[in-house]
Amino acid sequence: MAGGKRVFVGVSGSTASLAALRRAVAEARRTDALLVPVLAWTPPGGETAYRKHPVPALMRQWHEAARKRLDTAFEESFGGYPSDLDIRPMPVRFAPGPALVQIADEPDDLLVVGTGRRGRMRRVFHKSVSRYCLAHAKCPVIAVPPPELLRELSFTARALRRMPALEAPDWTAAVHAHRG
Repeated sequence: MAGGKRVFVGVSGSTASLAALRRAVAEARRTDALLVPVLAWTPPGGETAYRKHPVPALMRQWHEAARKRLDTAFEESFGGYPSDLDIRPMPVRFAPGPALVQIADEPDDLLVVGTGRRGRMRRVFHKSVSRYCLAHAKCPVIAVPPPELLRELSFTARALRRMPALEAPDWTAAVHAHRG
């Protein structure tokens, strides 16, 4: 690793984050940088619920599950961790956007995040990690668009929702005519 360069990438396991992971690996190879894939997570029910009823054994299980999701992301994208890179996977217990901008805190760092299409309801209830990072990062950010296949599937789903419902044929008349 030359010059202490670092490439951080937000990984959640989504298709968009896997596209970001592939781009981050390419950037780390291109610049001979340390690759730090980050999977940020919070306890089910949120931090407030966990503080009210802490269970350390569950916390260890959730942390291990986050680590396994990172492993799975590399398995799905590359068949495992690339051996030609210095990689330091980092599962962290924190909200994704703030975690990424706090960890990628040097001007020479590079932060890679995936973007994706989000419906109105999803935007209302779930903040965009990529927008948060673009607005708050102290380093350059690459926002990777969703893969073409995901865009095509999204387009097809929207087109199908706009189509009028087809009426089912009346098979009873055909069955009675056939028997008759």
